[in-house]
Amino acid sequence: MDSETQSGRQRILSFAIKDKQALYAAYMPYVRNGGLFIPTSRRYNLGDELFLLLQLMDEKERIPVAGTVVWITPIGAEGNRQIGVGIQFSDQDKGDARRKIEEYLAGSLEAERPTHTM
Repeated sequence: MDSETQSGRQRILSFAIKDKQALYAAYMPYVRNGGLFIPTSRRYNLGDELFLLLQLMDEKERIPVAGTVVWITPIGAEGNRQIGVGIQFSDQDKGDARRKIEEYLAGSLEAERPTHTM
């Protein structure tokens, strides 16, 4: 995670995913509109609204995505899992972030490899 700011109740996260393997591990295709797991030690609550500036692979432009915390992996989670939160994408971007991610992951979404959440 690159940076985080808090302004009132809105939180802004900047997050970069550098390779396809990391994207696969972070992507949450099973939630409505898609989502991403963001490794962080910051404390969030289910339902917190966030604004994500997402940079995928070597793209120069970031994808702005509004979302809601729908998953929390706390410190000391079973199985030595990465701590962080899962962000469900909102309807606001009309599926743009999900489409972009699934373009990168074409052909690997059916894999049985473990992810940060499942």
